[in-house]
Amino acid sequence: MDLQVAGKAALVTGASKGIGFAIAAALAAEGARLVVNARDEEALAAAAERLRETGAEVHAVAGDVAQAKQVKALLARTKEAVGDPEILIANAGGPPTGTAAAIEDPAWAKGFELTLMSAVRLARGVLPAMRGAGWGRIVFVTSLSVKQPIANLTLSNAFRAGVTAFGRTLASEVAEHGVTVNSVAPGYTATERLDELFADDYARARLIATIPAKRFGEPAEIAAAVAFLCSGPAAYVTGQTLLVDGGVVGTTF
Repeated sequence: MDLQVAGKAALVTGASKGIGFAIAAALAAEGARLVVNARDEEALAAAAERLRETGAEVHAVAGDVAQAKQVKALLARTKEAVGDPEILIANAGGPPTGTAAAIEDPAWAKGFELTLMSAVRLARGVLPAMRGAGWGRIVFVTSLSVKQPIANLTLSNAFRAGVTAFGRTLASEVAEHGVTVNSVAPGYTATERLDELFADDYARARLIATIPAKRFGEPAEIAAAVAFLCSGPAAYVTGQTLLVDGGVVGTTF
């Protein structure tokens, strides 16, 4: 299938590794012109070089999307590099772990900026040009926790659910302008974040036993779902949350 994104300007945050890098690679393979972002400048530069080796046009802009001023600067530098983004992938690292009763206000405030407000500010920043062009794709990378909260991931559970609700509301507001807004909710995926959360073999084996597919997902599998939602053929898909979780979430709706 031709995804019809060749030549489109795309901004992918959290793109130095894991799911974010895989998404950037998938869009690069389809011919999109990319700006990739992450906090770690050295890791981001290495990731961008790997992507350029495939022949893709890739620009690296380091910055912390948890900070409003840096989001504004990122959007400005993206416009300079590739023009107004036609595709936005809002992906941010997970906030710290902790139980609901134990997390103090400072951690809530930091999680709010990192997980929820980064998505809100990025979307607000790209929307005027997308509306004007009559075409745009916004995809928020969230988690299966928006459907089924995960123990000890209180901040992620709360704020990724907020991103989902924001995206669903926004989708209704901009659909008539040719802009789609969707979320992809990964399940347990083989990334460094998973290694941090489930470090020992016993914990990982117990987790795999709960997954109907009996394995962890691969970043490329999440990326394939995101790439489709960015495509021309997905123009009538908006306001949705697509679970890519190996069957973990068992609800009918």
